[in-house]
Amino acid sequence: MKSTNMDPNAKLSFIERFGYGVGDYANNLVVSAINAFLLVYYTNVVGVNSAVAASIIAVSKLLDGVSDLAMGYIVDHTHSRFGKARPWILRLCLPLAISTILMFSVPSGLQGKMQIIYIFLTYNLTSTVFYTGMNVPYATLNGLMTTNQYERGLLGNFRMLLATAGTMTVNTVVLKMTGFFGGGDIYTQKGWTLTFVILMIAMVVLNLFVFAVCKERVVEQGGSEKEEEKQEKAQGVPFIKGLVGLLKNKYWLIVVLCMFVMYFMMSCFYGSAFYFAQYNMGNGDYYTMVANVLSIAQIATMFVTPFLMKKMSKRNVLLIGVLITLAGFVLTGFTTNYTAVCVLSAVKGIGFGCCSATAFGCLQDAITYGEWLNGYGTSGMGNAASSFCMKVGSGVGTAVFGWVLSAGGFDAAKAVQSSSSLFSISMSFVWLPAISLLIATIGFLFYDLDKKYDKVIADLAVGKHKGDK
Repeated sequence: MKSTNMDPNAKLSFIERFGYGVGDYANNLVVSAINAFLLVYYTNVVGVNSAVAASIIAVSKLLDGVSDLAMGYIVDHTHSRFGKARPWILRLCLPLAISTILMFSVPSGLQGKMQIIYIFLTYNLTSTVFYTGMNVPYATLNGLMTTNQYERGLLGNFRMLLATAGTMTVNTVVLKMTGFFGGGDIYTQKGWTLTFVILMIAMVVLNLFVFAVCKERVVEQGGSEKEEEKQEKAQGVPFIKGLVGLLKNKYWLIVVLCMFVMYFMMSCFYGSAFYFAQYNMGNGDYYTMVANVLSIAQIATMFVTPFLMKKMSKRNVLLIGVLITLAGFVLTGFTTNYTAVCVLSAVKGIGFGCCSATAFGCLQDAITYGEWLNGYGTSGMGNAASSFCMKVGSGVGTAVFGWVLSAGGFDAAKAVQSSSSLFSISMSFVWLPAISLLIATIGFLFYDLDKKYDKVIADLAVGKHKGDK
């Protein structure tokens, strides 16, 4: 009998589930800071025009997406004693920390083109190179730890539970730390640099913990394929063949499309949240509570979602979450009252909790379905290509927010904004996210893999694929 540790369909220990989730807590110390505060840092600390800053991020996100595909290919072709995904977490956590500190440390002496070049280079080192190099293997690790559908759901749950805690940490401490290190001024360069030195030390330590406790158990099953096909698997699936296999996988396409629009939604929403509190609600101090109420509700919900997944499929929990979130956004469009916005943030948090706990598990199931459908696996490329779409969605969301902000006449030097500027902030905080969620709802109505997954796993367990006789 195989040991439990090497059983590809293994039930995981709590420490391994928790360890996997810690990885997204650590990564969110970077990505949540980018989503919530990078545009604020560029406009209010460095003094860059919002449209220029957003355009730099948007262009960079396209490069970032391409690097995802490249990193997925690299992961699929990685063979080491630590596995396919884990070694990249070990190798790249320190470079990611250094580049993030540099990104939030634009030298005051740089102006004009040199300033833009510095921003472009440091942003891309952080997001396009090192964050991608960490996040694609990290996402792939979920599918390599076990094929157990429930365990994958739990890993997604732990991942997003701790990712939310990471987001909450960033929302709570960043402005307090920049103010503390800046002598009471939240917009000093010294305050931002020292803040991210501390956060990035924590990020490195936490990723080393992930590397230590998580194990890779899943390898591709060899069935009745020819010898040359077995040799191809040993060497890795060619890039074009892997991409074609993904495009034939309707469930992967559905999840990726929905993740694209949901990351567009989150980028608009999180990017505009501080602006909405500062200008539409009239007090920037409201931001922390508005953001943290959402995070607390999201965390509380994710303690319940494992029980919900036992009663209904991940897809149904996800769809319910999208609808709850949509309702929260639509209702927020009719108020700027502090109490009402906080209550509706809690509603969004419940919806986010359902979505976050299940989306990545659905993605891994779709990738496993692709192995059964095509006769070969592309876990690295499947996660990378999905990450590509998520990053492009996030980049487009950030760009659209910056462009809408600029079109509305936003001026960071003004304490009170014009009505058109306030409308542009509200559009990004409420209505663009609502439209995105409506698209996601329609998409997930066509995702019915939960009805077929047991057969897929049973076939793969004996090395059988859809086209085998």
